Amino acid sequence: MDIDSYRSIINSIKARIGDVSLMAVSKTRTLEEIMAVYEAGQRLFGENHVQEIVAKFSAPRPADMKVHMIGHLQSNKVGKVVPLVDMIESVDSLHLLEKIDGAAGRCGKVMDVLLEFNTSGEEAKSGFGTKEELFACIEAAAAMKNVRIRGLMTVGPVDCDPALKDNLTAQAFRTLASLRDECASRFPGVDFGILSMGMSGDYMIGVANGSTEVRIGTAIFGPRDYSKA
Repeated sequence: MDIDSYRSIINSIKARIGDVSLMAVSKTRTLEEIMAVYEAGQRLFGENHVQEIVAKFSAPRPADMKVHMIGHLQSNKVGKVVPLVDMIESVDSLHLLEKIDGAAGRCGKVMDVLLEFNTSGEEAKSGFGTKEELFACIEAAAAMKNVRIRGLMTVGPVDCDPALKDNLTAQAFRTLASLRDECASRFPGVDFGILSMGMSGDYMIGVANGSTEVRIGTAIFGPRDYSKA
């Protein structure tokens, strides 16, 4: 796809989502495709896998290009990803947050993070499973010098009846929005300004329920060829 085509797609999505931040999810995409989307005006990109982040973003990139880690992050790979990204959106345990804090300290940076909450209760998904676990992590983060909580993230339900998917997705997103409000009230010194929810198939449900950031891959880049992943 050429730059003008990407620009048209990006502008169309931005017109629909208004002030909500647009992330282009570049999982399985080549650096050439990513740079074409960048040239079309997109600045925020998300990657799911550490190995792809290392392969694509170890070299210098434009100063205004932002890259977020949005997939499940294993604690033994934290040291590889922390130097290369601007935010980790998929923090799902206190142990992982502690690892990020240590790695960021060694890099001399403060790492912005989102805390991922499992709003659908699906066992295959990452994310904090209870409010108590989430609150304990937020409390512990107060003593960490090299991480900064910026909000919450969730993934809508996947393993469900297609006929019920939209309603279940809206319910999950409302759950996260309510949880964000509870966190903001309980921890007034912490920034919970980002609510990251909504992907290519459900981003307008996210917008309707208070999302401040949508993570869109296929709707920008087209269908993925996983044989190239």
